[in-house]
Amino acid sequence: MITTPSAVTARPSTPPATRPSRLLSLDFMRGLIMVLLAFESAGLYEHLTDDTQGSFLYPVFVQFHHHNWHGLHLWDLIQPAFMFMAGTAMAFSLHRQQVEGRSWNYSFRKALRRSGWLFFWGVLDYAVRPGGLSFELWDVLTQLSFTCLLAFLIFRWSTRAQIAVCVGLLLLAEVLFRFTNVPGFDQPFTDQHNFGNYVDWLLMRKINPGGWVAINCIPTAVHTIGGVLAGKLLLGSAPATQKIRGLLLWAGISFVAGYLLDLAGITPIIKRIATSSFVLVSLGYCLLVLAACYWWIDIRNHRRHLKFFTIVGMNSIFIYLFFEIVGDRWFTGYVGAVTNGVMQWVHTPTMLMDIITSCCVFGLEWGLCYFLYKKKIFFRV
Repeated sequence: MITTPSAVTARPSTPPATRPSRLLSLDFMRGLIMVLLAFESAGLYEHLTDDTQGSFLYPVFVQFHHHNWHGLHLWDLIQPAFMFMAGTAMAFSLHRQQVEGRSWNYSFRKALRRSGWLFFWGVLDYAVRPGGLSFELWDVLTQLSFTCLLAFLIFRWSTRAQIAVCVGLLLLAEVLFRFTNVPGFDQPFTDQHNFGNYVDWLLMRKINPGGWVAINCIPTAVHTIGGVLAGKLLLGSAPATQKIRGLLLWAGISFVAGYLLDLAGITPIIKRIATSSFVLVSLGYCLLVLAACYWWIDIRNHRRHLKFFTIVGMNSIFIYLFFEIVGDRWFTGYVGAVTNGVMQWVHTPTMLMDIITSCCVFGLEWGLCYFLYKKKIFFRV
C-alpha cells in the first residue's frame, strides 16, 4: 500500500502526550472536496446545468463549472483547496516525524518518493486516450508533485522566509507571462497566446484547448505553502481563538491583495493560468473555510455526520484516480445505461432520470470507499 498526501491520517507511534491531536476539520474538508468531485464525475452538475437552462436555478448550477476565463466560480476553488489541504496535512505529518526523532534525510526520502508517485499517477491519468498514448502535465496530481516537494524543502524555514518565497513565486509567474515576449505567445492574459501555452508546446508539443497550462505549478505552490503555514499555526500553543484570528487575518490580506489586483486592471483573476490575483483570492477562501471548519468542528465540537465525508477523504488519491480513469471512461456510462434503461420503462422525466443516475453512480462510489474503510484498506502514495 502507498501513503497519501493526507499524512495526517497516518497511524502515530508517539505517546498521546506528545503528538498533536487529530485535526477533524481537515478530515472533513478533504472528504467534502472528494464528495463534490464524486458528484462531478457522476455527471450531476452537467445534468443540472443542462436541464435548468433559462430558469432561475441556472446561475446556481453554473457555479459548479470552471469559469471560461476572466472571473471566478465556486468550482474554481476545488483545486486550490485540494493543494492547500495537502500542505496542512504535511505540516502535521512532518511535525509528528520531528517528535518521533526522524532525521531530515528520512523525511526527505519520504517526500521525494511521494512526489514521484504523484507525478506518475498524474501522468498516467492523462496517458490513455482514444487515439493512443499521450503525455500531458495538466493533472492536479502532477502539479501537486512539484508543490509538495517545494513546500517540504522550505518547511523548516521561518514564517517570514516562506511568505517571501510565496511572494517570489507570484512575481516569477508575473514576469514570465509579461516579459518573455515570445512571438505568438506574448499576450500574457490571452488564451492560447500566453507564455504558459508556449512552455506546454516545448514540453508536450501541444496546447490545451481549454487554456490550462503546466507551469500553473509555480504560482499554485503558494496554495500548498499556505496550507503548511496554516497547519503550523494550528499546531502552535496559542489559544484557539487567536489561531482563528490569525487565519482570518491572512484570509483578509489575501482577499484585499487579490481583488485589488483584479479591480485595478493590473492582473485579472484567471484560474486556467493561475494568475497571482486568482491564487491570492482562492487562498483567502481556503483560509476562511479552514477557519470556519476549525471553529465549528474542533472548537465547538460539532462532529455529527462527519463520517459520511471522511470515509471518502481517507482514500482520496484512490477515489480520485477511480473517478478520472475508471469512472469517467467506463463506470459512469455503464451504470447510466442500466439505470436509464430501467427508468425509461416507467417513463421517468429526463431531468429526474439524470439526477437519479448520477446519485446511483455516486452511491456506488461511496460504497466502494466504505468497503475499503471497513476493511482498513487505505491506498497511499
